[in-house]
Amino acid sequence: MGKGKFKGKPTGRRNFSTLEEMIAGTSSRPRRFKQVEVEHKEGEEIEEESEEDSEEETERRKGIQGIIQIENPNLVKPKTMKAGQADLERTTELSRREREEIEKQKAHERYMRLQEQGKTEQARKDLERLALVRKQRAEAAKKREEEKAGLITWTLGLITARNYWASCRLQMGNDRWCSHINWFA
Repeated sequence: MGKGKFKGKPTGRRNFSTLEEMIAGTSSRPRRFKQVEVEHKEGEEIEEESEEDSEEETERRKGIQGIIQIENPNLVKPKTMKAGQADLERTTELSRREREEIEKQKAHERYMRLQEQGKTEQARKDLERLALVRKQRAEAAKKREEEKAGLITWTLGLITARNYWASCRLQMGNDRWCSHINWFA
């Protein structure tokens, strides 16, 4: 059965030290507290030493950094200038990315000018397609006109045929006509 009031969490469960553990020095408190206490006591002792020793300790680094003393080659140190030292006539150079971006924009503008003039392959192909589409549309319009004219002719033929049969009906008489043909009755 677990100790404490609640279920254990990722941080751990409650641990209580007894009086004997505290006297023996084996309490359940983290070791970090002991280290802090030891450092605090050492700090008091260090203050008592001379100033030269304290300067050496501040320069000394902990862990691997104390052993290896290599500077970062990628670290760019900031260049500080005074206002009097600034060279106002010197022009700033563009970075590679900025130069490439400007070149890309100029190339695009040049290509668009040639495209408008019809000097590029893509413009020629576009003009050929446009001519083909115009030709097809003209042929389709001509065909529609012919069909319209044919429809008018066909309609006139129908009207003429109807008129002919109507006149025949009148000549034969309605009774005889309706008995064998009942198309227009």
